[in-house]
Amino acid sequence: MKRILIIEDDYSIAELQRDYLEAEGYYVDIEENGETGLKLALKDRYDLYILDLMLPTVNGFEICRQIRKERDVPIIFVSAKKDDVDKIRGFKLGADDYLVKPFSPSELVARVKGHISRYEQLIGRRSERKKKMIIGNIQIDTEDRKVFVNNHEITLTSREFDLLIFLVNNPNHVFNKEELFERIWGSDAIGDVSTVTVHIRKLREKVESDSSNPQYIETIWGAGYRFRI
Repeated sequence: MKRILIIEDDYSIAELQRDYLEAEGYYVDIEENGETGLKLALKDRYDLYILDLMLPTVNGFEICRQIRKERDVPIIFVSAKKDDVDKIRGFKLGADDYLVKPFSPSELVARVKGHISRYEQLIGRRSERKKKMIIGNIQIDTEDRKVFVNNHEITLTSREFDLLIFLVNNPNHVFNKEELFERIWGSDAIGDVSTVTVHIRKLREKVESDSSNPQYIETIWGAGYRFRI
C-alpha cells in the first residue's frame, strides 16, 4: 500500500483529502504542525508528500527543501497563494506540482496517481541502468553482487558490498558513522559505530589504488565519509 503524508494546518481540508485518497487505496498520515511534520517526513518512508505552504513553526518551502536533501519522491504543494512567484519558488525547491486552493479533491487524487505512476516508471528505468555501474576503474554488478577493479574481480563481504552500494548510490553526500551504521546494519543491530571505520578501511584496501590517499571513499574530518564522483 502506498503511503502519503499530508502536512496541512487546516484539519478539515486534510481530512477531506485523506478520505478521497484512502478511498483509492492509499494509506495517509496527517500532520498539522510544520516542525513535527518535517520530523515525520524524514523519519518514515512515504511515496508522496502533500504540503501546505503556510504552516505553524516551519513553512512548506523549508519542509520541501529538507525533504529534497534526503528523498526524491514526488512532492505536491497545495496553497491558497496563487502568485506565480510562489509557484516558481516551489518548483525551484524541487516540488513536482502546485495546486491552488480551492480545488477538487478528485483532481488531487488524479495528480497523486499520475506522479506516483511516473515515479515508479522512473525508478524502474533507474534500476535497470543500475544493475551495471561503472565508476572510474570500478565496475559493479548489483544483480550478481560482484565488484571488479581494473577488470579484476575482488571479494567483498556482504556488509562491505552493501556499504559500497549505499555510498555509490548517494555520491558526494557526507554521512557520519552513526548514519552509516543505521542504514547498513540497522538500528537494532548488535555492535557499535566503530565497525563502520573498520569496514571503510577494508573497503578502501580493496577498491582504492592507494588506500592511504583514496580517490573515491573520502574522510571528511569531523563530519564522516563520502563517495566522491
